[in-house]
Amino acid sequence: MVFSSVSFFYYFLPLFLLCYFIARGTRVRNFVLLAFSLVFYAWGGLANVIVLAVYIVMNYVMALVIDPRSERWRLRMLAVGVTLNLSGLIIFKYSGFLAENLNHILAPAGLALPVVYLPLPLGISFFSFHAISYLVDVYRRRASANSRFEELALYITMFPQLVAGPIVRYSTINRRIRDRRTTLGRVSAGLRIFVIGLSWKVLIADELAPLANAVFDSPNPPNLAEAWLGMQAYALQIYFDFGGYSNMAIGLALAMGLKFPRNFNLPYGSISIADLWRRWHMSLSSWFRDYLYIPLGGNRLGEARTLLNLWTVFFLCGLWHGAQWTFVVWGLHHGTFLVLERTRFGTWLAAAPRVVAHAYVLLVVCTSYVWFRSDSIPRALEMFQGLIGLNGLGSLSASVISTIQISTVVVMLIGWPLSMFGLPRPGGRKLPERLRLRIYGMVDSIVVALLFVLCAISVGAAAYSPFLYFRF
Repeated sequence: MVFSSVSFFYYFLPLFLLCYFIARGTRVRNFVLLAFSLVFYAWGGLANVIVLAVYIVMNYVMALVIDPRSERWRLRMLAVGVTLNLSGLIIFKYSGFLAENLNHILAPAGLALPVVYLPLPLGISFFSFHAISYLVDVYRRRASANSRFEELALYITMFPQLVAGPIVRYSTINRRIRDRRTTLGRVSAGLRIFVIGLSWKVLIADELAPLANAVFDSPNPPNLAEAWLGMQAYALQIYFDFGGYSNMAIGLALAMGLKFPRNFNLPYGSISIADLWRRWHMSLSSWFRDYLYIPLGGNRLGEARTLLNLWTVFFLCGLWHGAQWTFVVWGLHHGTFLVLERTRFGTWLAAAPRVVAHAYVLLVVCTSYVWFRSDSIPRALEMFQGLIGLNGLGSLSASVISTIQISTVVVMLIGWPLSMFGLPRPGGRKLPERLRLRIYGMVDSIVVALLFVLCAISVGAAAYSPFLYFRF
């Protein structure tokens, strides 16, 4: 079940909101949210629920074991807990990939391991990281182990963020799980954010998906025009798809009295790759920073160790996104430019005009998506050949032309400024501030209502379109 589906938008969400707000008391509402979250997750298959249940029970017990003991014992149990969480992730997500690559090494000796690709439990990459952050927060005494099983189960299974984030630290939300207040203002603001996120998904990302798919999935190498058009379409698609999901999750949480961290902050308006990673998938990048980069030594152990730590983090970041070498290269692509920005090039970039810095960031990010979106390394290299004109400068193919509508052009023209600069702010400085804000509020309400209607029509008419990050 996805947020932009008929089953969620027309049935699940209204029924959940009705039951949630009828319930009285935080603990009763927690049980309502937990029950609906399990139904939401079970929609993808009951086998997924079994894996999720094992994770919940395992981390509930491990946190209680870690919390009260001696420091040496606590560190050992933390290591056990983190290893168990990562073992589940490795078995389900990477066992086939590892076996396939080990077989290349073992081939000269005439040996081979069985290659089995297990069905990937929905959202395992995200709830594994949630579980690890819980254990680490308990170990660091930023939070106490929760003796209420249903509250820990709720933290891991909350349906707004269960499948694709944002990654919510336990220490930032534990108090509101136990005691929170729902107000009309929060509900209104939360539903507004949800509608904006939904419009990003169904009105922008889904509009650009056919064009990106036509280029990246074509059996023929793309020419210059097709490669650049497909790359730009995918860059906008993934931002508005994942950014839209994050906004919907944040909006639903706010309506329930919870607070999820912001996940995107106009990343395409960045002036360096380091700046980009402070704005893109912020919950993931901060997770890697706090739970991997800093424990590895961060930038405290000299320049050479800092560069190695950066490469390690982005190698693992790429691998986290998928068991495929294209994701690894995508991670190293970003890691390389982060390392480069710590040289004299970074000094030059900081002194360059902003338009030059913006162009550099967009070029680096968009070309990284070639690795991220391509099915294989050879296919990615074909895309790069197309980007520099080695596959010809010819006109667009019929399959690509068929995906380009007037709405596609409009969405691309609107999408780039929106992703770089955001929504316009209230103008009319000559007007009194109260009147200016009132006018802006009225316009905002009308626009959000119009977006809601358009989204409702689009969801009802559209085919199934899962979020891109559901595959991770």
